Amino acid sequence: MLERIARASVAKQLPQLSLLQSGAPLSLHATAGQHTRNATSSSLPNDAASRRRRAVTVINDTGAVPWKDLSLGEKAARTTQQSFNFGLVLLGIGLTGGVAVVLWLEVFSTDSKTAHFNRAADRIRADPKCREILTGESMSHKRDVQAYGEPSWSRWARNRRIASRFETDRAGVEHLHMHFYVEGKAAKGTVHLHMTRRPGEDFEYQMLALDVPGQQRYYLENASSTQRKVGKMFGVNWNR
Repeated sequence: MLERIARASVAKQLPQLSLLQSGAPLSLHATAGQHTRNATSSSLPNDAASRRRRAVTVINDTGAVPWKDLSLGEKAARTTQQSFNFGLVLLGIGLTGGVAVVLWLEVFSTDSKTAHFNRAADRIRADPKCREILTGESMSHKRDVQAYGEPSWSRWARNRRIASRFETDRAGVEHLHMHFYVEGKAAKGTVHLHMTRRPGEDFEYQMLALDVPGQQRYYLENASSTQRKVGKMFGVNWNR
């Protein structure tokens, strides 16, 4: 009796074992096929991306594509772009140097026209007679006298051009001619300046005069008259 029961249970389990044995290879084949399809599909975008790479030109080149992967035309485009960029850098350096030279010659140098203008304007403000002519008061403050360059068509312009010229005579003597305007509470006037510099020497005043309409010209410096030289300041021999 027990032997029959054991045989019946074994007979029931045989179909399940046969199904498992027959199904295992199918699942393995299916998994392998799926992996093959995934690998094939994953490699396709890379190949397509490499085939769809945008051609490198002078305009769109960012340097991302290695040099060895460029065609002959693309290499020429990259070389042209880099040469153009290098030229722009050199141009910027040249312009910066030019601006620095102009600023030095026109503003920061002790022999620039701006420096001479500032020193001459300070002479006018410091002279009691000039302050009396321009403000009507000999005891007025220096700040009551304004000095400025040529009038500008723009009322918003803060800086005005200073009328001046440099020239050299046959003897090698440099001449600086300049005029600018001064204004006080009582009157307006024009300042005339003439300075000379011999080779190897500093600039010296030949004339510094104030002209106010209706009044006689007032000289602060006049080389034609007998004057005594005094100390040197700011690279200029001051005469009285």
